[in-house]
Amino acid sequence: MSKSPLARAVSLAALGASLTLPQLASAGFLDESKATLELRNFYMNRDFRQDRSPALPVVTGKAPQTRSKSEDWAQGFLLRYESGFTEGTVGFGLDAIGTLGVKLDSGRGTSGTGLLQVDRETGESQDTYGDLGATAKLRVSKTVLKGGTLMPKIPVLQANDSRLLPQSFQGVHVNSMEIAGLSLDAGQLSRVNYRDSSDHETMLPTNSRNAGTGAGGVRGITYRGGSDSDEFNFAGATYKWNDQLSTGYHYGELDGFYKQHIVNLIHVLPIADKQSFKTDLRFARSKDDGSSNVDNKAFGAMFTYALNFHSFGLGYQSMSGDTGYAYVNASDPYLVNYVQIGDFAFKDEKSWQVRYDYNFAGLGIPGLTFMTRYLSGDNVDRGAGLSEGREWERDMDIAYVIQDGPLKNVGVKWRNATVRSNFGNDLDENRLIVSYTMPLW
Repeated sequence: MSKSPLARAVSLAALGASLTLPQLASAGFLDESKATLELRNFYMNRDFRQDRSPALPVVTGKAPQTRSKSEDWAQGFLLRYESGFTEGTVGFGLDAIGTLGVKLDSGRGTSGTGLLQVDRETGESQDTYGDLGATAKLRVSKTVLKGGTLMPKIPVLQANDSRLLPQSFQGVHVNSMEIAGLSLDAGQLSRVNYRDSSDHETMLPTNSRNAGTGAGGVRGITYRGGSDSDEFNFAGATYKWNDQLSTGYHYGELDGFYKQHIVNLIHVLPIADKQSFKTDLRFARSKDDGSSNVDNKAFGAMFTYALNFHSFGLGYQSMSGDTGYAYVNASDPYLVNYVQIGDFAFKDEKSWQVRYDYNFAGLGIPGLTFMTRYLSGDNVDRGAGLSEGREWERDMDIAYVIQDGPLKNVGVKWRNATVRSNFGNDLDENRLIVSYTMPLW
């Protein structure tokens, strides 16, 4: 397959960086560089409460087996390096990331939390897994071109970092901020490394990695022909009108599966001292791209009132069209009602959310925060002859970052969720995460 113009540009950038290696000791490259080591100790338990227990991860040549829970405990190491740029009109730089996940406790009957890589032959969680990635970068004025390992955070594609190790992609991404207030993005991705994998694979559309699950079928999306894609193209613009208002348009295309247009608006209205009202509006239009039936309109609105150390949120999300919402498998969809477990984005689903946050600095305990929310969805089209689908989810997060002493900046977080549905899994989930990021230089 011939290289795209962006892929050729990245190759040239990498070549240029290699040719300037003798100059990499320049003040800009080294003085602006930084390296950190992040430690994550992660325990996760997902207790399935329904009679129809879900299947364990697939084992080659064996019939599917069910389970009553998924449970893993693991230690993660994330070594990150980010250089500055060499001096001159064209600056070159290099970023790198190394990840390692180590199993502390797991078993065949409890694997599949997404914390650890699962052996496809035995169904057991592997003892270790990880990856090494590098990113060449080139800067001209206020435009930066990156090629290699990427973790995009744009509306049409957001890399998932909710487990032990982050999801990453391979490709190119250019960001330009030449015009004040305007940020332009464009790029192409060809491979994905899932959060529980050390393999670089072609990309899959929503739910196809675990096809056959009840919730996946209710999304109403079917795929014909090829089962994966090696090309995700994206472009977009975000304009910050002033300190209170920003708007954006983004386009994403998973070649052969779907095309997606997203527009959004974020406005923060200052009311008085330590009071504000935030409006977050999102609309996405998704259509098929040759081998699927994707046809979806997704509207979401989230309103948040902040008062001193409190914030109160109210959200609404609506799906319409012939299918549910489409996105790259295992990434984070850009939806206001995408939360710890669910995305509330099935065919014809209507959902609402109430949320409350509190920062305990208001009671003299800086570093301690609390969040709770409740979401309810209904009107899900489960197919001919079936009653409408309904689901709800309740989440709670309690987090504390130690403020001083020998354990300063050590973070502890407990995440709890309860999900009930008449078409998917009923579950209770707990995650306990202890983290610490150590600056190396």
